[in-house]
Amino acid sequence: MASPPLQQSSFLLASLKADYLNKPFLQRCQDLVKVIDDYPAKELHLLFTWLVESVFGSLDGSIVGWNVRFVQARTNEYNTIVEFLDPSGPMMKLVYKLHAEEYKYDFPISYLPGPVRASIQEGVLPDCPLFHNKLQFPPSGLLSLSLSLNPFEYYMFYFAASLIVQRSYLPGQHFSPSDSAYFVLVDSYLKYFLPTEGNVPPSLVPVVRGTVSPPPPRSPIVPFTGYGVHHTSLLKRHISHQPSMNADPAAQEIWRSETILQVFVEMWLHHYSLEMYQKMQCPQVKEPFCPTEEHVLVVRLLVKHLHSFSSSQRPELITSSPSAHSHTSPLEEFKRVVIPRFVQQKLYVFLQHCFGHWPLDASFRAVLETWLSYLQPWRYTPEKQSPHMDNQDRTVPDKWAAFVQENLLMYTKLFQGFLNRTIRTDLVNPKNALMVFRVAKVFAQPNLSEMIQKGEQLFLEPEHVLHHRQHRFLTPSLGGSFLSSRQPFITDSVFKVKSHVYSLEGQDCQYKQMFGAEVRNTVLRLSQLIAQAKQTAKSISDHSAEEAANQSFLSWFGFGSSDLNTSYLGNDIDYMGLDSIKKTDEYLDRTLDYICQIFKLNSAQLSQLMVSFVSTQDDGGSKQLPDCIQEANGLLLTDLGRLQMINGLRKFDIDYQGDPELQPIRSYESAVLVRLLYRLSSLINERFAGEMDSLCSRRGFSSRLARYFLTASSTAETSKRSPLTRRSLERQPQPRISLRYLGSYRTLLSIFLLYVIASFFGFGPVSFIFWGLLACFCHGVVMTMFADKRKTH
Repeated sequence: MASPPLQQSSFLLASLKADYLNKPFLQRCQDLVKVIDDYPAKELHLLFTWLVESVFGSLDGSIVGWNVRFVQARTNEYNTIVEFLDPSGPMMKLVYKLHAEEYKYDFPISYLPGPVRASIQEGVLPDCPLFHNKLQFPPSGLLSLSLSLNPFEYYMFYFAASLIVQRSYLPGQHFSPSDSAYFVLVDSYLKYFLPTEGNVPPSLVPVVRGTVSPPPPRSPIVPFTGYGVHHTSLLKRHISHQPSMNADPAAQEIWRSETILQVFVEMWLHHYSLEMYQKMQCPQVKEPFCPTEEHVLVVRLLVKHLHSFSSSQRPELITSSPSAHSHTSPLEEFKRVVIPRFVQQKLYVFLQHCFGHWPLDASFRAVLETWLSYLQPWRYTPEKQSPHMDNQDRTVPDKWAAFVQENLLMYTKLFQGFLNRTIRTDLVNPKNALMVFRVAKVFAQPNLSEMIQKGEQLFLEPEHVLHHRQHRFLTPSLGGSFLSSRQPFITDSVFKVKSHVYSLEGQDCQYKQMFGAEVRNTVLRLSQLIAQAKQTAKSISDHSAEEAANQSFLSWFGFGSSDLNTSYLGNDIDYMGLDSIKKTDEYLDRTLDYICQIFKLNSAQLSQLMVSFVSTQDDGGSKQLPDCIQEANGLLLTDLGRLQMINGLRKFDIDYQGDPELQPIRSYESAVLVRLLYRLSSLINERFAGEMDSLCSRRGFSSRLARYFLTASSTAETSKRSPLTRRSLERQPQPRISLRYLGSYRTLLSIFLLYVIASFFGFGPVSFIFWGLLACFCHGVVMTMFADKRKTH
């Protein structure tokens, strides 16, 4: 009886696979919509896993799929993909069709985040209730474990996992993560399943109720420590389709909201275990997963929407007593606990890892904005503020004091991590200056610093002792969802703050106060670095203005600066223009003002400190070497010296240490003359090398005069200003003739002008050459005599 439908499904799958290769994209999608509408779930069951993989690509990266992450709004496929995968679109209709028939699909645990996968393989069930009663134990052992998921869970797991699979787009293609079809779909799913207004819309296909087989029993092979007696949870009731004809319709649909949130949080944030973070907080520890900028931007979208979702609960429930919560709808209760119960811990560890391992470049802006979005839930409240009011003029309402206290480490510990990054970055770069300005502006909001200080005071209260099981008030109990065991209402603010800190940092953590002396000293050091960066930006601006003024139609003769060692190489500001320098100066000026507001610094004293520091830099800072130590093989930069060079505060005078005759031909030199003169001087030096060496090695005035003309200037002075190695210092210059200066347009023009002047006094070519050589000889005699006198003194 079952053979014909199976054969028909196999034929349908083969036909769709053939169309996938031959038909255009739009026609394939139209055919899929028709198949989903016309065929029953029994025949669509075999197509589901192939279709999901065809859309999002394989999890091992071998199949690209529709490349949803890189499809931009300007492409032809964009609207078709967004409509097909929309929460009310054909794909979700297929999911609900299969869900009504209670089909299950296997998702390998090898594609789960590292801590979740490791926990399952060690025989410990993860705390997240999403993984409970879903493990399948194959005969081959734990290495091939998989999760048995319903169609909605399988689709969402695959959708979330496709973000972290390494894929590449075409090299010439301009890619904007926030303009991709994937980003838009994430936003659509969040708004649909976590609505800020009203309830979650019902399923497109009514769920067929009937006899449901119980979950498969746990295999006795692995003693899961988390597999104790579990409370009945809302999530497990409705994912397992336990029939309840009298259940509230809103409660019947809330499982989708909880499922999609837990899938997103687990797949996007749970890549770093809290235990590893607490035990190994050092730069040497590197975990295998490194998030991309696209990944962080999607996380920021999640954070922003969760703030809006949480703030949309009815006002009377926010200030009501705990007993009133028992009469609220499941969706309203979900809004109340969504951030502290599901997001806080994993986001904190995720951001900590990013702060410690992200490169010191402008791409950190994505991480920074994600952090700042979490710190400001008041920006996403339903109350509309005046669009003309600056963020700095908005006082943080007192009702958010509890949020600040219960997320104290998000404000204090991550702020200190940002300080440690900032003092190692180039603040002259306007992008880095903007990031410092953004953080200072957020923390300088009126009433926020007082809330943070109050939270630190509550944590430092000595008379309150935490219960050893306080962490159970912050995470879901094993085997249940957020409604499985209602969190006790804790009236003691001290207990809340201590529970938050100890649950994330451990009972033996050494808390460093944000407004303590150590952090305050770091802030003063940052203020000095800001002053240095302002001075460097001013120097670059003056240098650029001078170079622009020196440009003229004679610049090709070489009258401009020819010293390559004096240019500001390696700084992005060179390629951004004077407008960017002005922006840098403006950002840094306002940052200093905000720092004074946050830490209650005396602006007059800080300004005096900055003026004295800058004057010291003007007097001798630019003439000093970077901080370094002398070793046997030369100078070795210290960490302070690297910081000084990164910010352009000090530098070595890098001189060319090779053969002067083999330097690249400059723009003010004639390439033909330089090459001819080099050949001529090489022939002379090879022919008379012995005689010149013998003449310069003697003692007497004639030998000193010969060394003046035949040897390069001493490197004794430049060796103090340049990081020369010991071997290069010991290298002795060989006497030789150099004619390269005659290939310079400047020299040729000078000789021509002198000859024109001399011709007015009756000098011919021969006499002009004779008197010119005689003048050079006399100049050498005088310089040799003065050199002898300087050595005597």
